[in-house]
Amino acid sequence: MPPHLPLATCATLGLVIPVAAPGAEHHWPDFRGPGGNGIASVAEGVLPVEWSEGENIVWKTPVAGRAWSSPVVWGGQVWITEASEDGGKMGAVCLDRETGAVVHRVALFENDVVEPLGNSVNSYGSPSPAIEAGRVYVHFGSYGTAAIDTANGRTVWTRTDLPCRHLRGPGSSPVLFENLLVLTMDGADVQYLVALDKATGETVWKTDRSTQWDDVEAGGKIRGDGDLRKAYSTPIFTRVGGEMVMISPGAKACFGYRPRTGEELWHITYGGFSNASRTVVEGGRAYINTGFAKPHLVSLRLDPKASGDITSSHIEWDIFKRVPRRSSPVVAGRHLYMTSDEGILSCIDLASGDAVWSERLRGHFSASPIYAGGLLYFFSEMGDTFVLRPGDTFDLVATNKLADGFMASPAVSGKSIIARSKTHVYRIEVRD
Repeated sequence: MPPHLPLATCATLGLVIPVAAPGAEHHWPDFRGPGGNGIASVAEGVLPVEWSEGENIVWKTPVAGRAWSSPVVWGGQVWITEASEDGGKMGAVCLDRETGAVVHRVALFENDVVEPLGNSVNSYGSPSPAIEAGRVYVHFGSYGTAAIDTANGRTVWTRTDLPCRHLRGPGSSPVLFENLLVLTMDGADVQYLVALDKATGETVWKTDRSTQWDDVEAGGKIRGDGDLRKAYSTPIFTRVGGEMVMISPGAKACFGYRPRTGEELWHITYGGFSNASRTVVEGGRAYINTGFAKPHLVSLRLDPKASGDITSSHIEWDIFKRVPRRSSPVVAGRHLYMTSDEGILSCIDLASGDAVWSERLRGHFSASPIYAGGLLYFFSEMGDTFVLRPGDTFDLVATNKLADGFMASPAVSGKSIIARSKTHVYRIEVRD
């Protein structure tokens, strides 16, 4: 096996800056874009609608290993993580946005002891990077976290001392807030969030989940070896009243925290676990996926006075039909759109939770969709992308096919979609 394998990244957060002048940069800084919600601020007609292996592909760069993290973009750079199939080697790769050429390949962590994934869905490189001017931050759960100088590819700092038994591999992506890098460590043994000083990697705060577990059997044995305590979610930040709140789902409960201190504000409880979907916020409501078991999607009213257990007082609706276990929803107008793992696409009325329509798309889905230029894009595990116009009826605009499937979520940068399949990273753009 080669010493370093380029890895795929599972999830991408992003920031797309609207064009203010010719040559203005476009960024996609982490999993799901600028607001963490999969929405890109681009004009209608800017992004490609149709493509194939021979059409509207600017470049196609191969990646090796097995890593499902999503790409992030800052200026002229695209960053992904990489991991070997067995989790023994982990690192990061920087691609030139214009050409797709490898600019930096950074070897980070070598692991002598790796717990088997025990499933065919996850990878050892599923958490997506987070990027800002001059730095990219990569995270492999308890195996290690690192800050990299994007100018020269040198490692600024690393942490390998944050314990967590992921059991089936890591999945939560790191997020940036002011001077902090926030990590989510929801394992079979311990469950906590930790905020690091992004300049030094030193711990600023650490908060244990206050979840009340219901999986302890007679004699104190934990049912399923702690499997029901795991989660793979990524927090999202929103302003509630005059205060910033970090919303962070975990197994069995979702929490609101003060991101500067880690103080818990409120929580709701549910039956799900192994959450992977990222919460979206719209119109003073948070739409939260409860995870595996029988997944539910709940609409939570955000209240600056909320405290303690607000399950019965602040949940406005709760639906369970055709809710995904892995991919995140996206909001367009007054509707929420989501695909079940098996490919049932649903349009949900935000106010009531009622299904407006449902249609089956070909394939299975793990990647989270994007809404850009007035269109919705859904990437399947089989390599298909379904482009739809949002609205009261199902309106399929185009279906596109690439050679391999998508576990990672796409990024948007300028006029391009940056998409990572299981074997390649693509820059998709309309070619004149």
